[in-house]
Amino acid sequence: MADHGEIQYATATGNDLPAHETGYGQFVQTIFIATLLVVNVLFGLAIGGVLGHWLPGSLILLAGILAAGISAWTGSRTVSIAMVAISGLVLLFNAYSS
Repeated sequence: MADHGEIQYATATGNDLPAHETGYGQFVQTIFIATLLVVNVLFGLAIGGVLGHWLPGSLILLAGILAAGISAWTGSRTVSIAMVAISGLVLLFNAYSS
């Protein structure tokens, strides 16, 4: 067999742990906002498609997208959480008013 010589291992210089923590925080924030956006879309489609109230359903869809954009822009989760709560209340109101 051929002699391959000595194995060389490359190691990174410096500690980039803060960069990894920042990237992980951004990933968690993105997944959180995207999950709440999907919940808002499902609430809007339930209001419009199942209950037949397309005006409030479409408003929930648009407001959910707007809330996700604001949450992504500001880095706050409060807007998306509040929008899910409002969407749930609108769903309950429309379900009991039918």
